[in-house]
Amino acid sequence: MIALTIAGSDSGGGAGIQADVKTFQELGVFGTTAITALTDQNTLGVHGIFEVSPRFVQQQVQTVLDDFSIKAIKTGMLFSTEIIEVVAKIIQQQNIPLIVDPVMVAKGGANLLQDAAVTTLIEKLFPYTTICTPNIPEAELLTGRRIKEVKDIEEAAQQILQMGVECVIIKGGHLDGEQATDRVYTRQHSFSISTPRIQTKDTHGTGCTFSAALTANIAKGLSIKESIIEAKKFIHLAISTPLHIGNGHGPTNHFAYNGQQGICEVVVSGL
Repeated sequence: MIALTIAGSDSGGGAGIQADVKTFQELGVFGTTAITALTDQNTLGVHGIFEVSPRFVQQQVQTVLDDFSIKAIKTGMLFSTEIIEVVAKIIQQQNIPLIVDPVMVAKGGANLLQDAAVTTLIEKLFPYTTICTPNIPEAELLTGRRIKEVKDIEEAAQQILQMGVECVIIKGGHLDGEQATDRVYTRQHSFSISTPRIQTKDTHGTGCTFSAALTANIAKGLSIKESIIEAKKFIHLAISTPLHIGNGHGPTNHFAYNGQQGICEVVVSGL
């Protein structure tokens, strides 16, 4: 199986294209890429961003699609209105599941999506999105509402569904509690999925890794629900066995899943 990730490059290797390809590989999926931006970053933060021209992003995506049988596409850091527009123009001509990780702000605070591009993301890409995976701050930016409790999550999710996505996963990593609970909504049903919260600063690239695992599972033909459950197992194991690399927020351990998924239990319940 083959998947495509359209995202930025992380020179520190913990997020972005690098995290996506590592995750694809660990899950037995061949990864192809289209790079939207080069970042100068490490575990201490993003120190610079160099945008790839929209035309060249378009060329990368089209060249991959012309030659490979892509089973799922993931977007990460898209950065600008112009890049979103060229990606959306190609995506709308395909019948391939699309997973959108709405990457907006780096853990250190760097802006990874220009302010003007948020509206373009919603209007141009969300109508073709199979699954969208915002964390709490990203869901707040997408909906313009504050999220402090479960009721707020429910309302934000319904608002994002109205934007055209088929399924939205609002990740709970930024909330308090002993459990890290993600809440999943479609127009037909909803459920939550939880794992014990891990106390660690090594969480760089968690969103990229989770959405990449989700993309790989979709590419392999798993259902949306099973893909989410397996992706939750993947990211939980990656966080719970840190590599202790770097002096800041270190990367998750993409190697942890292999052979250990059977011992990772998640709790799934209806909402």
